[in-house]
Amino acid sequence: MKKFLLTAIGLAAVCFVLVALQGCLKDTYTRTYSYSYYQPLYKTTQEVRNNIKSNSAQPVERPGKIYIKGQYIFLNDIDKGIHVIDNSNPSQPQNIAFIDIPGNMDIAVKGNTLYADLYTDLVAIDISNPRQVVLKKIIENIFPERYYGAFRADPSKVIARWEKRDTTVTEKFDIENLRRRTDIFFDAMSLSNSGSNASGSAAPYGVGGSMARFTITKERLFTVGSQYLDVFNITNAEDPFKTSRKNLGWSIETIYPFMNKLFIGSQTGMFVYSISNPDNPVQEGQFNHVRSCDPVIADNQYAYVTLRSGTVCQGFNNQLDVLNLSSLSNPVLVKTYPLTNPHGLSKDGDLLFICDGASGLKIYNAGNASNLQMIKQITGAETYDVIAWNNIALVVAKDGLYQYDYSDVNNIQLKSKISIAK
Repeated sequence: MKKFLLTAIGLAAVCFVLVALQGCLKDTYTRTYSYSYYQPLYKTTQEVRNNIKSNSAQPVERPGKIYIKGQYIFLNDIDKGIHVIDNSNPSQPQNIAFIDIPGNMDIAVKGNTLYADLYTDLVAIDISNPRQVVLKKIIENIFPERYYGAFRADPSKVIARWEKRDTTVTEKFDIENLRRRTDIFFDAMSLSNSGSNASGSAAPYGVGGSMARFTITKERLFTVGSQYLDVFNITNAEDPFKTSRKNLGWSIETIYPFMNKLFIGSQTGMFVYSISNPDNPVQEGQFNHVRSCDPVIADNQYAYVTLRSGTVCQGFNNQLDVLNLSSLSNPVLVKTYPLTNPHGLSKDGDLLFICDGASGLKIYNAGNASNLQMIKQITGAETYDVIAWNNIALVVAKDGLYQYDYSDVNNIQLKSKISIAK
């Protein structure tokens, strides 16, 4: 009886609400809300190209990909351009110039020529004097996935930057309109998400991070988009030209060169391509995993693949997979190590460095791939990518660029930090 009474009271309440709503169906409704959005600001194509030069140093805002060449660090500021940092003294790095390249996400360097993406275009820049760089060549429409179609109605203009706007809106409408209304809030910056090699500062090529989509080896620049592998002949560094394109499938993310191979990370697995003929890369092997974001590095025996969850990757695994490369046609999983939210990674000898998102930088002894031992965890920064080279670990984090001295692995020290603009 008690249950019946409660049910009757509940039904009566529902009926009352429905009647009340019907009675005020044509009444007006007012709401006030605030939100942020990003608005594209345009320049003509010619204005943008004329400004690809060494401008005054700017504060770092959104650090992305990183590349080392000689004493210089080239740090991408997502969709804006490249910071030039003189790192001759890692304890006191000097931010000396900024190269304005709207839409820039990736960097690679051969000798005195830097290659970068400008939305859909590839640019080659002479960096003989990093304080006075010179644009040498532009190859148009190479990266179609970087085309902001809805924002590029006028092909003579380029999105020079995105400006954040905060706004408050007060609206009045009737209940019937409220039923039909759909609000869309679009954060344009979410369109931009982000291989180190064995060469040193004396080599013609520089050193890039594991999150890279550009890499250089064998007198070729290799680039990956979400679907394609493109090959550019850079024998004449200032005059690159495209030689071939491979369709790799979908969800390609990173590229890493080692020896005579390319290790390509995707959201569904790792691909191994032979570049015996660099203009015609041939797939040799593949390792599939659950859907997850996936950078990869390799050495003579193993590949190290980090998998992470995220809104773009739509996966739920956060881990490091170590693969045995004895048979490149069939890489074998050695062991999986759980992590928090791993991104980029780097290896120097037996030391393995992993950027584990909000859990910071983790350094492992990788002498035994089936039994990695953590040496140190450095917390306090949300880390993205790392290059371990010459006893210095350069770490790109959400709040800036860190440099750690690991010459004594038992006493790893912070040497410097370039903070982002507040």
